[in-house]
Amino acid sequence: MFKTFVLNLWTIFKQNMMNPDDREIKKLDKEIKLFIKELIVDKKLSHYKEEMTFSHFLSDKMLIIIAIREGIPYSIFDKIRSFAPFSINYWSETLDLSTKSLQRYHLLNRRFKAIHSEKIIELAEVTELGKDIFGDIDKFKLWLETPNFSLGNLKPLELLKDSYGKEMVVAELTRIEHGILS
Repeated sequence: MFKTFVLNLWTIFKQNMMNPDDREIKKLDKEIKLFIKELIVDKKLSHYKEEMTFSHFLSDKMLIIIAIREGIPYSIFDKIRSFAPFSINYWSETLDLSTKSLQRYHLLNRRFKAIHSEKIIELAEVTELGKDIFGDIDKFKLWLETPNFSLGNLKPLELLKDSYGKEMVVAELTRIEHGILS
């Protein structure tokens, strides 16, 4: 009994020592596992592992296509939203959905349409890349909100609302990652 108590205490300690972003990623990993498990059963996708993480999910373009077509559940969107550096108003504008509609999606745990799911995944990919490059979501958010000379003095955040702008932001992040500053 004492051993169980110590193990539980250790688990709580480790969770509290974890970076808040890491805790959100762990929650997102759990939601992705549930979603993949559901897709495996529904679509008979036996070659996919149920133990997939969010990072693995983002690196598998075929699985992303399937997920987009099926629709991202609100539960996954909510986990992405919790660690991504975007406000609920930004999400609302980008997805072209009112905040009231987002609340309804939440209450009903609805899946997003393909067009919305694709945008959610795009912003998740950019967030993951930015977090990897800057090492901190707050530094990445600051970069997103700062006008950038190589992006026509626009804020990268302004460009993420469409696919072409997203590609420009990803290209700039890639240049930063490789030490090529414009």
